[in-house]
Amino acid sequence: MKKKSLSKLFALGMAAVMTAGLLAGCGGDSDSGSAADDAAPAQEEAAQPEEDGAEEEAPAETESEDTSAASGEVPTLIWWTVGGTPADDFDDAIAQISDYTEEKIGVRLDVKIAGWSDYDSKMNTIVNAGEYFDIMFTNNTNYSKFVNLGAFENISDMVQSVTPELYSFIPETLWSGVQIHGNVYAVPTYKDSSLTQFYYIDDQYVQKYGIDMATVKDMASLDPAVRAIKEGEGKSFYPIKLNQGALWNGFFNEYDGLAGGIQPIGVRIDDPERKVVCTLEQEDILANLDLLHSWYVDGIINPDANVVTEDSKGNAFGNAQGWPSAVAQWQVLQGVEKYDAVEVFGPLYTTETIQGSMNAVSVNSNYKEEALKVLELINTDSKFRDMCAFGVEGNHFEYLEDGTVKRLRDDWTWPAYTQGTFFVMSNQEGADPNQWDEVRKQNEEATASSCLGFALDVTNIQNEVSNVNTVWDKYKFDMLTGASDPADAVPKCVEDLKAAGLDTIITEAQKQIDEFFK
Repeated sequence: MKKKSLSKLFALGMAAVMTAGLLAGCGGDSDSGSAADDAAPAQEEAAQPEEDGAEEEAPAETESEDTSAASGEVPTLIWWTVGGTPADDFDDAIAQISDYTEEKIGVRLDVKIAGWSDYDSKMNTIVNAGEYFDIMFTNNTNYSKFVNLGAFENISDMVQSVTPELYSFIPETLWSGVQIHGNVYAVPTYKDSSLTQFYYIDDQYVQKYGIDMATVKDMASLDPAVRAIKEGEGKSFYPIKLNQGALWNGFFNEYDGLAGGIQPIGVRIDDPERKVVCTLEQEDILANLDLLHSWYVDGIINPDANVVTEDSKGNAFGNAQGWPSAVAQWQVLQGVEKYDAVEVFGPLYTTETIQGSMNAVSVNSNYKEEALKVLELINTDSKFRDMCAFGVEGNHFEYLEDGTVKRLRDDWTWPAYTQGTFFVMSNQEGADPNQWDEVRKQNEEATASSCLGFALDVTNIQNEVSNVNTVWDKYKFDMLTGASDPADAVPKCVEDLKAAGLDTIITEAQKQIDEFFK
């Protein structure tokens, strides 16, 4: 079957992948959600959770207690995902949405949301305990791990035979980007699949303090702006608001994480030698950690950033991965009249960016074909897509005369970026009608990481990966909110990482990269 391609550049980059059959995962720095996610924290895609270091055990074989198929009843599929705390009537809303899925494809849904800070541990518990589910949101932080544990179904053939419309809709490059050992174990989310980073500041402060957004290129050049806001607004005002679910978004953008779900390693995106390094030992990372800490000490970052789990509203500053007109959505999300945004990075393609959002079918599901049909429906049916993204019409949102969506409530906590494509979803009120064209354009113009197409196979280093991620989990909240002093925290963290097997991981990663690209 002929497939569409996002760009000639990426298609060329992925050609080697198709030949070698080594692919695994995506994701960036693990703190990235999507601009279209209306429920994620404003610093966004903190939205994409980091890997938990739970003990790895093969999932137990379990049978669902649901015998509805045999009895002729309509089956209910369990779909685990990540998001904010659901409203009290969330299950009622899902029941109403299920009326539509029952009508269209003969199934109902039970959507279960794990909190932003709980997602990693919860999914590890579910997989390791063999708890029954049908669909699970996954990303580069846990995808290859769960595949290697045998938790996800190999859908390589099924997705073509059972859901041909879904298969033909998603570009070949994305299907290639989610392969592990040449097989597909998840449906990739066709959206802003390349990475472009934006900073945005409330226009009232831009005007009040004469901030020239054109001068903001990175964290260092942002420093004068946030210091001016802090000085002018006073002691109890925090220009930058972070939390455990929204650490500093895009902090490791300059390093390809190799789709291994191991934050402390990477390859510089423009390094022709593709040398695997410990990111925490790199001068640019250390400089930004120092800056982040100075912001925390000087009251520019909220003092509870490393312990609070929920995002605040009306933030003066935000940083997110998105596209130019996404600023309109950030404004609505934060309740800010106007944000001034500037692009500071990208667009860039890595294997991780493709694997930033996927949905997998459980190997133990009694309804594998039905699960794929649900994922086909959400990627091809605009009405169902809008329901999942915005809630129940008349309760959570309404359609305006121009066909755009007006939100009636702000408590729909199932993030749109985790569900399915953006390209069949209705625009929100005030959004640029050409925003999805902007997304396609970014995908087409994205440059390639030096390691594009490669994904680390962690089969032989699973213990080391688990141990290293356990260590990183101890340090990341303090480090990426500025709460810890890098002069003390980084040496201790690196020492603990090396004791946990970091050097073994780096050696294995370098070996695989050298073999892949030779």
